Amino acid sequence: MRNVLIIEDDPDIVQLLEIHLKDLDCEVRFTHNGTEGASIAIKDNFDLIILDISLPGTDGLEVCRQVRAKKNTPIIMLTAKTEEIDRVLGLELGADDYITKPFSVREFIARVKAVFRRSKMSEEESRTEQTVQLRFEELFIDIDKRKVLVNDKRIELSPKEFELLVLMASHPGRSYSRSDLLKLIWGYDFEGYEHTVNSHINRLRAKIEADMNNPKFIQTTWGVGYKFNEEVN
Repeated sequence: MRNVLIIEDDPDIVQLLEIHLKDLDCEVRFTHNGTEGASIAIKDNFDLIILDISLPGTDGLEVCRQVRAKKNTPIIMLTAKTEEIDRVLGLELGADDYITKPFSVREFIARVKAVFRRSKMSEEESRTEQTVQLRFEELFIDIDKRKVLVNDKRIELSPKEFELLVLMASHPGRSYSRSDLLKLIWGYDFEGYEHTVNSHINRLRAKIEADMNNPKFIQTTWGVGYKFNEEVN
């Protein structure tokens, strides 16, 4: 059974989501307040957080920022059609997906299943006997365990930050455009949000680079995008 937290101030939407999440064999908790939601999300463990942007107390974008600073729990944000800027900010803050209101039940279920499917694949990979590990000087990546160390200190990455790092570190020297990374990591639904890639690369660099102004690992390929430095052994 999966544990899901809903942070949404509309009781009708909460009830609708709860019904369909229970059909997916999920245990559901909910709160209508952003401040309380952030506290619960950080304190307890969940398999998924459904997070509205417009909330009393702390707004959804700040909740996303606070949760992502502490946890790697997948987050699906709920946004109104008029909140495109907020939707972009949510993705840049580390949300894994978004659903625009009003949404169909079929779309909601498909998005949730996609998150659970990715989580299941990660769990199955972590149970395999063979461990895929990458080491580049002080940077160590254990792909199966989704663990990253810098100078033997564990670094917490969001799911998208980890996927970006693994993709590029697995192909040192290969340049990826922002559009390439967006399609490979986020999928085609996010076409047009290339600047989201920049935000995730900046956060990734802040976590693994000793000097963000002169990055050793994640380098900018001028006029193209980004690459992992092939000269690091």
